[in-house]
Amino acid sequence: MTEGKGTRRKYHHGNLREALVEATLGLIEEKGPLGFTLAEAARVAGVSAAAPYRHFRGRDELIEEVALRGFTMFADRLEAVFNDGKPSTLSAFMATGRAYLAFARENPGYYIAMFESGVSIAGNSELARATERAMGVLRKAAEQLADALPPEKRPPPGMVANHIWALSHGVVELFSRGAPGARAPYSADEMLESGAAIYLRGLGLIR
Repeated sequence: MTEGKGTRRKYHHGNLREALVEATLGLIEEKGPLGFTLAEAARVAGVSAAAPYRHFRGRDELIEEVALRGFTMFADRLEAVFNDGKPSTLSAFMATGRAYLAFARENPGYYIAMFESGVSIAGNSELARATERAMGVLRKAAEQLADALPPEKRPPPGMVANHIWALSHGVVELFSRGAPGARAPYSADEMLESGAAIYLRGLGLIR
């Protein structure tokens, strides 16, 4: 089997689960999360069509595994960036936004599985926990930014976290995979940072 797009690692005894995840990442990047079958993932991994059923009940469960790994990596990255000794909460907050965009650029297969495959986060407790870890970084940043305001003027940190998450996701969609934003005279990072600054200033969280 020739190595190429959609073919990352041949199956070796005892490593079936990993081989299927690697094959699925390539297929997601090439065909989208709904553009391939479990049998095709097995073929790319170099195993029989029946082999994946040792670990997964179907393609959707395999994609859930990819999404779980992606959210875990994503949460690890956001936590590391936010806790990396930045001189202020604002700089740490902006660094998490840049990390969000970098993750999407560097890991398109994971990102698509996480956000574009239709996996049910609410229906998978591990996925829900990993997502909450990532959201928790943004919520913590929002809480710290609001500390200087009187309690009655502090916006709900969960709302702020969700708005910044939505803004980040929108920038990814606008600038990724040949989308119109790729032709803009400014970068995705600049778009996110300027949008976040306008939003936070409007809430009185920064001056």
